[in-house]
Amino acid sequence: MIYLKLFLVFAKIGLFGFGGGLAMLPMIYQGARDFQLMSGDEFSNLVAISQVTPGPLAVNAATYVGYYSAGLPGALVATFGEALPSFILVLITCYFINKYRESKAVEGAFAGIRPVTVGLLASAVVFMGQSAFAALAPVPVIICAASIVLIGKFKLNPIFIMIGAGVIGAFLCG
Repeated sequence: MIYLKLFLVFAKIGLFGFGGGLAMLPMIYQGARDFQLMSGDEFSNLVAISQVTPGPLAVNAATYVGYYSAGLPGALVATFGEALPSFILVLITCYFINKYRESKAVEGAFAGIRPVTVGLLASAVVFMGQSAFAALAPVPVIICAASIVLIGKFKLNPIFIMIGAGVIGAFLCG
């Protein structure tokens, strides 16, 4: 019975949760609370763990709640429940995009979506840059410039650059 509850809670979240993992957290908390799966303190731990583990926050949170509630099978059921609605919606969307690929309306929609996507990415860069350079300390500016050069000019792996920058920042700024 717990597996069905987990699946239904996270399928509902996966279907109706929009705006990314942070926006879904209240729904996840409400689902966990309604079924008495975990306390508020335990949910705080869930948020911390979900933030530091790789992958989408909502999927990580579903996995954590499922594991906490019913072990490994619960983690698999909750994760599947959270991901299944999105997967189905993407399949349906891809079908219609391929079917109407030549449509002027679809071409027009993509012509409008592309610049918005670039604008969203640019706004994320601006907002992150404001917090990173709030005090205009020299170390973050140097780390940023070095990262741009190492990734842009020398084509180094961004993951290694991020790890190295984190270590340097921990020693020089922490």
